[in-house]
Amino acid sequence: MHSKADTRWVWIAPLLVTLGLQMAAAYILRVVPTLAPALAQELGWGEGTAGFLASIGMVGSIVFLLIGSPLTRRFGPVRASQIGLLISAAGAVMLSWPTAAVAVLASFFIGFGYGPSTPAGTDILHRYTPAARRNLVFSIKQAGVPIGGVLAGMVLPVALVQGGWPAVLGAVLLPTLIVVLATQALRGQVDAGRDIAQAVGLRTFLALDNIRTPLLALARSPELLKLSFAGVWLSIGHGCWVAFLVSFAVIRMGYSLEMGGVIFAIMQLTGIFGRIVLGALADRANSVAVLRANTVASAVTTLALVFAAPDWPLAALVVVVGIAGVTVSSWNGVQVAEISRRAPAGLVAEATAGATLLIFAGYVFGPICFSLVLSFSGRFDVAFALVALATLLALWNLRGLDR
Repeated sequence: MHSKADTRWVWIAPLLVTLGLQMAAAYILRVVPTLAPALAQELGWGEGTAGFLASIGMVGSIVFLLIGSPLTRRFGPVRASQIGLLISAAGAVMLSWPTAAVAVLASFFIGFGYGPSTPAGTDILHRYTPAARRNLVFSIKQAGVPIGGVLAGMVLPVALVQGGWPAVLGAVLLPTLIVVLATQALRGQVDAGRDIAQAVGLRTFLALDNIRTPLLALARSPELLKLSFAGVWLSIGHGCWVAFLVSFAVIRMGYSLEMGGVIFAIMQLTGIFGRIVLGALADRANSVAVLRANTVASAVTTLALVFAAPDWPLAALVVVVGIAGVTVSSWNGVQVAEISRRAPAGLVAEATAGATLLIFAGYVFGPICFSLVLSFSGRFDVAFALVALATLLALWNLRGLDR
């Protein structure tokens, strides 16, 4: 029999599991943007390579969110996340064949494997986390995204330069296997409620009712739709920063690939702090007010890159990038927690999948549009100015949600 104190802290182990799975998924997802300049050179593509391949990855995530719910129900959220990690790692292995068709397919698999991370993690934490701590706990879990980004930025470019693709593959596969094995310890407890009668064949995945489930869960509440579309505009800004920051540092600012990785890691590092701070603020204040303030700050930070030039001192760029880790990339934990709070009873995972699906659409179209602007104009400043304007549109969707 558990004591009251034991019950109070029962959420910590599930949080550590979801944090580890989220961190590993994000680490693999960042393979493409952190190595984008090298991939572009190998493939013979232009400056928009990062945005195009990142968008293909998000298409893969969207496909999982549309069809993957039966997998989570049948095997449980921990096992679904573990399967996703192995699929993503297989996609990363495929990148070692430097052909355009394989790079596109590899990016799709990396994104498809990333798909379970948010809805599965949300389902776990919603069941175990006290309501009073929900924003903070969800934000800590989402901090796994920038933690994975820090590791990717610091490890992968150096691995490629020092040891080529074999070193990159080792740097991806080893931590993936470690996380899969480490999270297995809690799988039996967390996945105990899985539906072993749930069919998981191709017919089930492609059934119209299955594909519609995430969006129908959102459609039950206009508030959920407004929150989700606010996330679309915020994800456009975040997606463009993540996809193009290393390319911007190398091509526009003139730094090496290794230094570009360090700059990318700085943004991810401050994002860890930012997500936890915003989550704590949202637990003590109004979540929607926090999201509004963050929207304005995100747009202002993006505008700073419009004026960045090669004669800027490194310290100035580091300051802007560090601020961006808080303002551009730290909103998601608060938003996911608020969607979880407002979701229909029994449909938390489905509503989160629907919201994440829409957010990932922003991660697809943002970098694609950025790539197009960059291809036609050759100017990062014009592209970032448009990103800042798009970010501000989130304020329209956040109207009337204070309660």
